[in-house]
Formats: sequence, C-alpha cells, structure tokens
Amino acid sequence: MKTKLPLTLYLLLVYFFIIPQGSYAQVTHTFSNGLIIQNQHRYGREVIFNDHLAYQLAVGSFEEPKEGGKVSPVSDDSWQSLEADESGKFRGRLRAGYLYLTYDSDKKQAGLLRISGSSMTYVNGVPRAGDIYGDGWLYLPVTLEKGTNKILARFNGLWSGISAELYLDQKPVLLKTEDATLPDIVLGQNNEKLMGAVVVVNSTSKPIANAKMEVNLGGRTTVSALPTIPAMTIRKVGFAINGSDIATAGEHTTTLTLQVGNKPADSREVILNGRKNTEHYKQTFISEIDGSVQYYGVAPQIGGGTPGSALFLSVHGAGVEAIGQARAYKPKDWGTLVAPTNRRPRGFNWEDWGRLDAMEVLEIAKQKFKPDPARIYLTGHSMGGHGTWYLGATFAGQWAAIAPCAGYPTLMGYGSADGKIPEDSDNLTEKTLLRASNPSNTIQLAKNYKAAGVYIHHGDSDRVVSVDYARQMRGILAEFHPDFSYYEYPGGSHWFGDESVDWAPLFDYFKWHTLLDEKSTHTIDFSTANTAVSSSNKWIHILQQEKPLEYSRIHIKRDLGTKQLNGTTENISILGIQTRDFQLGDTLSLEVDGQTLSWRKDATEMIYLHRQGNNWALGSKPDTSHKGALRNGTFKEPFNNRMVFVYGTSGNKAENEWAFNKARFDAEMWYYRGNGAVDMVSDREFDLGKYGDRGIIIYGNADTNRAWKPLLDHSPIQVTRSAVTMGSEVLSQDDLGAYFMVPRKDNDTHSIAVVTGTGLKGLHTANANQYFAGGSGFPDYVIFTADLPIKGVEAIKATGFYQNDWSFPSEK
Repeated sequence: MKTKLPLTLYLLLVYFFIIPQGSYAQVTHTFSNGLIIQNQHRYGREVIFNDHLAYQLAVGSFEEPKEGGKVSPVSDDSWQSLEADESGKFRGRLRAGYLYLTYDSDKKQAGLLRISGSSMTYVNGVPRAGDIYGDGWLYLPVTLEKGTNKILARFNGLWSGISAELYLDQKPVLLKTEDATLPDIVLGQNNEKLMGAVVVVNSTSKPIANAKMEVNLGGRTTVSALPTIPAMTIRKVGFAINGSDIATAGEHTTTLTLQVGNKPADSREVILNGRKNTEHYKQTFISEIDGSVQYYGVAPQIGGGTPGSALFLSVHGAGVEAIGQARAYKPKDWGTLVAPTNRRPRGFNWEDWGRLDAMEVLEIAKQKFKPDPARIYLTGHSMGGHGTWYLGATFAGQWAAIAPCAGYPTLMGYGSADGKIPEDSDNLTEKTLLRASNPSNTIQLAKNYKAAGVYIHHGDSDRVVSVDYARQMRGILAEFHPDFSYYEYPGGSHWFGDESVDWAPLFDYFKWHTLLDEKSTHTIDFSTANTAVSSSNKWIHILQQEKPLEYSRIHIKRDLGTKQLNGTTENISILGIQTRDFQLGDTLSLEVDGQTLSWRKDATEMIYLHRQGNNWALGSKPDTSHKGALRNGTFKEPFNNRMVFVYGTSGNKAENEWAFNKARFDAEMWYYRGNGAVDMVSDREFDLGKYGDRGIIIYGNADTNRAWKPLLDHSPIQVTRSAVTMGSEVLSQDDLGAYFMVPRKDNDTHSIAVVTGTGLKGLHTANANQYFAGGSGFPDYVIFTADLPIKGVEAIKATGFYQNDWSFPSEK
C-alpha cells in the first residue's frame, strides 16, 4: 500500500534532505508585454466604489481581455497592447485602469510574484495585495495552474510605471529582509531585550506552526519562537535581539536563521547600527494594536534626557520614514523629540491606526523620558501637518501647543493616493455612510484648538500643499482663538530645508507655552464625533452620544468660588463632570441647557448626568456594555485590538476558498499598509478562550463558518446562504454582501467585525477593502447587492448605526 505525502511535508523533505543548500536553480520571468485599459474604476475613502471589471469577476461574467475589447459599457476605453520599457516598467499617461499579464506554465507549481506599482492584483481571479507606492519589497507566493495563468494588476496611474516579475523554483520557505524593522543599539542603554522583524515567505500549501528565529549578534545567540505563518502567503514576524555585547558605534552584521522543525530553512544577514546616545536613533517596541514590531525615531536631548524636560511629538509627511523625520531636527537642550511611524511612511494619514500609533508612541515616550506633563508639544509636516491638525483637535487638552507645518486640515479638502473623503451628499444613504467619517473633519472640531497654543508654519510658494490651507485655518482660528501665531516663509516651497520643520521661532513659541492644568481651567469648549476615539477634555467627559457619529459638543464654565457651573450641550446622552477641584460638602449648582441641577459634593469625584428626553438628571455610571467611551462602533473598530482573522471552512469548496482568500488578502493589505501582522485561523482551529481578549474578524456566514454561532448568536444581523436578517426584516437574495460589527458579548471593550454575504456573488463583491484607507468611513453595518461596483449607492440595501444598547434603530 502506498502512502501519499502531504505537499508541505514533501517539499520540506526535498528541501532539507535531498537538495543541497543553495542549489535551487532559481528562474526569473520578467513580464515585458501585456494589455492595458484605463478609466475603469474609482476607489476612495468610503464604502462606495466603481469598478466594472471587479463586478464581472464577482458575478462570473469576466471575459479574457483582447486587444480592442472593452470592459465597461459606459466607457470608450478599450484594451491596448503595451510593452515594458528598458527598465522593465510598463509606463504611460494612463490612470484608473488595469494591466493584464499572462504566464504559461507547463505544470502546476508555486511561484513568487512581485508586482510593483499596482494597488492590488488578481491572480487567476484571486485577490492579492498590491504595492501601490512602488516600494519593491512585496513578494507574494502564488499558485500557478498548468496552462495559461491570468494576472490583473489594478493601478491608479502609470506615470511611475509598473514592473512585474515571477520567480520560480524558489525555496519553499524564505526570509525577506528588504522590509526589515530593526532597532538601533544605543550605547549606554539596556540593549538586552531589543526586538526586530522581517518577512517570512511560506510557499507551501500548509501553515508553518513550528518555526523559530535564531539571531546571532556579536557572538551572542538568541532564539525566538515565531507565530504561525499561513499557507501560500507572507507574514512579518518579530524576534528578540540581544545587543548587550555591542560596545562600539557603527555597523554590526547580524545573522538571522529561520528554523522550521529544528532544521535551518533560510538565513540572511542584516545590519544593526550602534549609536552613541547623542545621536538620533530608532527604538522598537511591540504594538498593542496588533502585536507586531514597530519603531519610532528619537532626537535625543542635549546632555541626556532628564525627567521634567519637554517632549515633542513630530509626525512625518507622506513617504518619509520616522527616523528621517527625527533627523530633520537638531537636538534641543530642553527636551526630547520622538517621531512615530504612522505604521508606514504613508500609512493611514495619521487617522485610524495612524492615530493609534501616534498616541501609543506618545505613551511609551512619556514612560521612557518622563517629561513635564505641562510641556508636551505636537508638530509635523505635510501629511504630518494634517496629522498635527487632526491629533491636535482630537485630543484636546493634551498639548501645550501644536505647530502644523505645510499641512492641510482635512481629507475632505486634500486627497492622496486614496482620494478625498466626499464632503457631503444629497443622497440620504450616502450621508449615513459619510457620517462614519465625521471624526476626520477637523473643521467641525476646530474649537478644540482653544485648549492649546497654535503656531502655523507654511511656505508661501508651496505647490504641493497650497498655502491657502494655512490661510483657511488662520481665518477660522481668528474667529475665536486668543493665542495663535502665523508665519508664511517667503519663497518657501513645500520643503525648503530643515527649517521647514526645525524652525527656531516655532520652538520659541513652544517654549513660551505650557499646558494649563486642570484646576486652573475654568472654561471648556469641546467637541467629538466618536466617544471611543475622543471623549474628554480636562474635567469634562462626553460619555455617550444621542446620535452616534454625529457631532457632540459642550460649552461649559465653572467658578470654584461660587461653586456654579453653566453650559450648553448638543447630541450628548451621558455627560461626566469631574468635581475633585471642589471641596467636600460643597453644594454645587449646574445650569445646563436652561435647566438647573444641584447636589452636595461627596467623596465621588465624577458625577454623571443622563439626558432623558429634553431634561437632564443625575444618574449612575454608564453601562460599559453599551456604546460609549470604551466602544462606540463603526465596522473598523474591531481591527484595533490585536485582531484575529477567522475564515470559514464549513461551506462548499468555492465558499471555503473565498473565505481563505479574502482573509489572506486582508492580512496582506494590513501588512503592506500598516507594517502589521495578523493571526489567521480557520473556524475549526478557533478557540474562544484563547482569543478572549482580541478583536475578531469573521469571514463567511452562519452556514459556512463554525465560529458564527458561538460568537454571533446575539447579533441583530444574521446572514445565511439565502438571506440577511436585520431584526424583523428579511432580505432573501443570493447576491448580497455585507460588512457589519457587533460587540463581543463576553468583553466590554472588544468587538467582532464580519465580512459576509448570502452567495458567492455577494461574497466576492465584499473583496473590496477600502476600510484600510485612512479616514474612510464605514458605519456599524452596510448591506449591499453584487451591483455595488456598477450602481454605487443604489446597491446599498441598508446601512446605519445601532442604538446605544446595540439594537437596531426604530427607523432604518
């Protein structure tokens, strides 16, 4: 009797025991000709998108491209042949299109595909991540079928070109170090527990669950167990580095050896730099967002950091590395500067996970450098100028002063590769979709800037980010801000040297400003659009909204002498007021929205006001299981908490393939956009106890994913192969797709996001993942038909926000 070995085991046996190390006859196929078509899609920072080709792939009507053929009935553009230039790039003044490539394989085999310059790729109809910024380090293992393999690379523009290579006969498991995240070794600091990360490529058909990374630096070896690397994809893995034996500045060669089953699978060398403690340096850490290794740049304080000094948080522009941002500043004698990454040089525009990264680094820096809490400052350039406007408004009361340089205030007014957020719509459904982007609108939050000094710095000849944005904000601030400064650098372009950011008058302005402490703050203007993003300013806490994601506002004054408070509110359901600055036994009087409330100050520091109809009443602490400051919804929220992707395997072959492919696509895009790493597990492997403190992303429906019942039996939305049920409403169609979230019933802070559909058409339409675009708005739930890519908002069947108890609103 013959036993057939699993493909993974066979490949690893061949690699380890039959083929000598280094004897792989690697073959590179460079694509030199293809077909190209433009004006076929529009993707932006919202749920709605337009893409006739994606529609055809989803519904099964896609036909092989031929020269002169068309895709969209509403476009005159057709497929045209195009050859790569001498550099191997397909170029042209083309936009919003697809490049079609083919490869004829004489057998079924694995290959390593590198396409640089595309926003995403379909390989034989399967979605894979794209290298939209042309970084050149995204290598994806793909399955090549015997015969013709069809590749569609979506692009935004071809000005910079697309290059495409296919690598064959590679090792089944590889290390890739081009995108390494590595620390500097700062002499004089404790370097025993440093962290680094590189990419592991798994070109086998099974996950690798027993890998280790051996790191040799300066003769000292450290071994780290690695997380599971899913089949036929990549994962950036973190590992420990012991740099305690390094005593000299300069380059230090470090050897990384990947071990699979205690056998060496691949080895690479990387360079770690020893830095004097007076030099700019990189510091790595493990992020609480997803457990991945990230870094921040540091411009150290002259003479060494001393507790009680200032701390400057500087957020970089698009395409700029955090260490490059830090190096743009000369060290200061009165504080330390730290520069977070935004998770990537372009990342998330300092919104969403870029926002979380910035604030995570700020907290780490506070612990490490122990600054004076009254002397924490925020600044940034270009996209980081936007980040300064955005973070400054979102986290009012945390900055002594902010200084946006060459910045634009909103993603509504200024777009990038992901486009702009639409400012408004006459369509009520699209209005609801766009409401999820309200936290991005700093203009609506502008009065939050009252809490800090503001210095605006912009070149008057900037052709990248017009000085008109600075003038716009100067005009807005002039209406209410008592303490802002404005400077246009004569003849200044977008970047006119380090003075674009390291501008002496700007830091003089910082030095003149300290954060007013809570006890000395008696008037507060505060607004928020999402209490789980931003809920407080000093002693005021907006704890729950009446209408989720609409703007909630309060203007309030207090007098510690007369023990009176008076204010007005808008869209607040539960308000918290910190009263510790009053004396025990004081009788406090609050006039709010024309109503007067009185109470006697006791040992309770926070009082809670609940709005009941048109009236306010003293009440209890908010129910933490409801919407509020801990968790407030939107589909993207579950991705914040060490998410785990759970793909279904209990459907038919096509449904199971979709679930794995979609989860892998999202994991690859998260890696590319967010330098991140995700645990991907099947529904069979999912253990509720093991992942009790995680955000969970479900792929599939109640018929195809075994994790559905234990996780989603309480969900007001239920999806099967044949219908979507929303409360009492049933949509019986086999072409529906959906994105929705619900809270975890066993956790007061974490949630579950669901990517689902009633049939394959709807499931494939849900492949689009603009939810990873910074600032994009996704409400609590969106239900759509497979016509979404061609009909837009007309294909939305239902969308909106749950009520505060997570039930459906009475009117959908």
